Amino acid sequence: MPMGRIKRGWLAFIKGGLNRATAASARSGVGPFALIRTTGRKSGRTFETPLVLAPVAGGFVCELTYGDGVNWYRNLVAAARRGDDGPIGFVEHRGREHPIDRIVPVPPEAGLAAFGGVRALILRALRRREFRFLHVVGGPDPRAVRGLPPL
Repeated sequence: MPMGRIKRGWLAFIKGGLNRATAASARSGVGPFALIRTTGRKSGRTFETPLVLAPVAGGFVCELTYGDGVNWYRNLVAAARRGDDGPIGFVEHRGREHPIDRIVPVPPEAGLAAFGGVRALILRALRRREFRFLHVVGGPDPRAVRGLPPL
């Protein structure tokens, strides 16, 4: 079971080192990173995860590099299912906090188009196909994002 150890080691490196550095970059508002702030679905604790997001009309498009089983995403989905009043999470992007109220799957071509340019070329080369739209509370209709299905 060496793959299990390798994967655990890689994820520990990301969490312990890489995430701290990219979170600091996101907080400064410099660089490509944003923070997603969620509440743990079991613990109730607040968690921050650095991500690269594509700002679009009405919110942000994210690419699920590690699939839909990652904790930050599962926390948002759980908050949406609970149907609590208020936002299901927050995005901190370029020094501003944006409350998120919905998550919508995005077709691969629309997700790639949202990232555009070099980032889209890299995502395409890496065969990334899982994208989600994070709708900002009070934002314009998400259908403004080309290819996004209606809510």
